[in-house]
Amino acid sequence: MERKPLIMTGAAVAAVALGGGALTYAMSGTESTTGIDRYSAVTVDGQKALKGDLVAGRTESKYSPLPWIGGDISGLKCPDLKAVADTKVTCTAKDGDGKDLSIPVTVVKADASSVTWKFERA
Repeated sequence: MERKPLIMTGAAVAAVALGGGALTYAMSGTESTTGIDRYSAVTVDGQKALKGDLVAGRTESKYSPLPWIGGDISGLKCPDLKAVADTKVTCTAKDGDGKDLSIPVTVVKADASSVTWKFERA
């Protein structure tokens, strides 16, 4: 019996597993950096802020990008997110069963041109 086909099969399985793991890692990220410009920003209490609709859209697209990451959500709504480090807001949505869902969002860092923020999966 030749070992070469067995080794090649094992290598192929490992490559697929590694590739799937890398894809899952890349797609499951909950952190985003968003530029602050006239299209993305509003002012809240005298501070620049990201529009809530923009935060909701990005969160919804990253919440369950693959069937084994997160769950289905719908009707996601987020308040405007101040461009100030450690700012926290809560977005609301419905899960796949129609139950209310709260999704915490936190600003990781902010400067004059961008905001880095993350959300937590429930």
